[in-house]
Amino acid sequence: MSAKFGLINYNSSRKHISISVPSGTEIMSPHIKSVEELRVLGINLSSFNTPVQFFICVAGVFVFYLIYGYLQELIFSMEGFKPFGWYLTLVQFGFYSLFGLVELQLTQDKRRRIPGKTYMIIAFLTVGTMGLSNTSLGYLNYPTQVIFKCCKLIPVMIGGVFIQGKRYNVADVSAALCMSLGLIWFTLADSKVAPNFNVTGVILISLALCADAAIGNVQEKAMKLHNGSNSEMVLYSYSIGFVYILMGLFCVGGLGPAVAFCSQHPVRTYGYAFFFSLTGYFGISFVLALIKLFGALVAVTVTTGRKAMTIVLSFMFFSKPFTFQYVWGGLLVVFGIFLNIYSKNRDKMKLPSLADIRSRVLSGKRGRLMSQNV
Repeated sequence: MSAKFGLINYNSSRKHISISVPSGTEIMSPHIKSVEELRVLGINLSSFNTPVQFFICVAGVFVFYLIYGYLQELIFSMEGFKPFGWYLTLVQFGFYSLFGLVELQLTQDKRRRIPGKTYMIIAFLTVGTMGLSNTSLGYLNYPTQVIFKCCKLIPVMIGGVFIQGKRYNVADVSAALCMSLGLIWFTLADSKVAPNFNVTGVILISLALCADAAIGNVQEKAMKLHNGSNSEMVLYSYSIGFVYILMGLFCVGGLGPAVAFCSQHPVRTYGYAFFFSLTGYFGISFVLALIKLFGALVAVTVTTGRKAMTIVLSFMFFSKPFTFQYVWGGLLVVFGIFLNIYSKNRDKMKLPSLADIRSRVLSGKRGRLMSQNV
């Protein structure tokens, strides 16, 4: 039966309550589909075994995000474009809104589940993280910007201490310290060898990191609380953000010069921006699939490797000064990321703490000394 009926007595009147149970042939909402039906760009990942699923997700992340990074740096390498980072963000938000609308129309459930006020907050944070990040490329080398984006842990920890009163273990503090020292080392090297280095770029990318650290928590809470979909989140947050940026550019008078410049180079601006936005949109789809299938630990490891490859390719494809201080600073940041991953997954994987490792090393040294004395 697809329905059951119950009988109750209320104020001496008889009322029937009908409880409908969907049959197996009915289509469920896409918001509550299981991971077994996970599709990415039309590819049904459930039809492949685990190694093939992992290979497809990793290949998607690397291919689309490497193209994304290449196109982003290519756009900003065009002479005269660097002052128009906010306009590029406006175009990017427009394309993301269009992609989200198309994807939402292809789903069965088109209702908006998350409140508009929440989307206004998310849109503001999204504008901050992407707009400031794009604008910072007018003042920094692309590898320096990527290194900063690897260090989201630092503003997250600072906010946790001052806002929520959190306490962190030795591994987390060591990770933040390594990232901070690596950033300082990398930035100092950039200031010495890069002809276009400007402290303004460091301030912009730091503010973008703070917004990025906040947006993840707000998005996760909203999607869990209201059961919203990824396509809905993309459509409303980026379309509202598009309005924010458009109003801001109109108020400061930055819209006219940007439109005039891009109209003179439509292919190198709008054409590149379209593929830049498209590859970014596809890339995040594979990252979400990687998280659902293999967990956040694997996803962070893969995206960190992708960022390292992005930095290498940036030096290969775009002429820029190089110093080995970039390498040492980058290795410190990577070590900090490793410590952060280790700290988050120590209990799940039953790994020893840093204090346990230290005590084992010391006990091993004492044992060797005693054997030598004997």
